[in-house]
Amino acid sequence: MAKRKLDQLDVAGKTVLVRVDFNVPIDQGIEGIALYDQRLRATLPTIQYLIGQGSKIVLCSHLGRPNGEVSEGLRLKPVGDRLAMLLGQPVNSVSETIGPVVSEIVSQMASSDILLLENLRFHPGEEKNDSAFAKELADPVDCFINDAFAVCHRAHASTDGITKYLPSAMGLLVQREIESMGQALESPEKPLAALMGGAKVSDKILLLDNLLEDLDHLFIGGGMCVTFLNALGYLTGDSRIE
Repeated sequence: MAKRKLDQLDVAGKTVLVRVDFNVPIDQGIEGIALYDQRLRATLPTIQYLIGQGSKIVLCSHLGRPNGEVSEGLRLKPVGDRLAMLLGQPVNSVSETIGPVVSEIVSQMASSDILLLENLRFHPGEEKNDSAFAKELADPVDCFINDAFAVCHRAHASTDGITKYLPSAMGLLVQREIESMGQALESPEKPLAALMGGAKVSDKILLLDNLLEDLDHLFIGGGMCVTFLNALGYLTGDSRIE
């Protein structure tokens, strides 16, 4: 991941691709409504900074697990509509992620315009970190910002591969999270506790191993706790375990 900070990258008037984490619940009604917008709100400072710089802002995110295929219930337009409400300005959503349609729309953007690409995981090249897919993501833009802290650990085309083709920097959300973690680990106040959640133990086991030496208390919540309870001999029924 790029270690350069946002204010160290020249984005003024540039076309900027921003990797965000808009993986939020969607109401599967006729129109579709983003039900939980905290992740959208968290990335507003980066988007607003780019608006102030007169950048043309191209947002990309995944939603759910479509496994490289188009899933109508996992389209990002409802998220774009909610983001437009939060920002107080239009957000144009396109039903493609790469290709000539995207390139044409991007070429017509004006300063401070916002475009939201379609779900990255509709394309099998995203999770495979496919270089050709990463190159096509990069082609219409000038530089790249990663503001998706929750997926920074994943070597996907939109987080890793794309940095080989574009000047890159971290967004304000990622910067804040990294600085907070650094402070907690380098000069922590004692006692030091960590709360780990999510569904996958496998995604976090190395982090847990590295943290244990410095922790006084470790709390396991969310779906992860089922795997630990199962390992301790508790009955967990049909709950997912690893």
